[in-house]
Amino acid sequence: MASIRPSKEIEGVVIVDPDPHGDSRGRFVEAYRREWIPGSREMLQANRSEKVAGSVVGLHYHLHQADYWYVLRGTARVVLHDLRRGAPTAGATLVLELTGDQDRGLYIPPGVAHGFAARSDLLLWYLVDRYYDPQDELGVAWDDPTLGIDWGVADPIVSARDRANPPLAAIAPELLPLA
Repeated sequence: MASIRPSKEIEGVVIVDPDPHGDSRGRFVEAYRREWIPGSREMLQANRSEKVAGSVVGLHYHLHQADYWYVLRGTARVVLHDLRRGAPTAGATLVLELTGDQDRGLYIPPGVAHGFAARSDLLLWYLVDRYYDPQDELGVAWDDPTLGIDWGVADPIVSARDRANPPLAAIAPELLPLA
């Protein structure tokens, strides 16, 4: 039976520790069940992201889309920041490690900014509950000094898109989610 833990830091974030099974042939892990995330919508799309060590992705956020992350190989330092105006945990940050050596899923609700640093070469598998919508692809500067995030990498590799994300203070209120 999987262990399901709501985050103490950010309301709506859920950490899932599935129950792996193995024998001399290998391993089996049930990585996701919708029932593990009460009130969640059906996941509609699965994505695969491969990053080289030192890559930083994010911070991204969606007004409408939820994500479920599961690292298959490597280590990711995951950073979540609650952007939802009026949420009990608005402004809270959660940093955790997800590794391919540890079976752990992470549910990220809409309105929670998310990103990760690949601390090693990384393979991330994730589900989303909406199809890709460029209008719902928003971001906050990965290096915003007001957030003070320690990504744990010395010389980050950052995409042009993520380098162009504005600091939190420059984001128009209508582009920030409501709780």
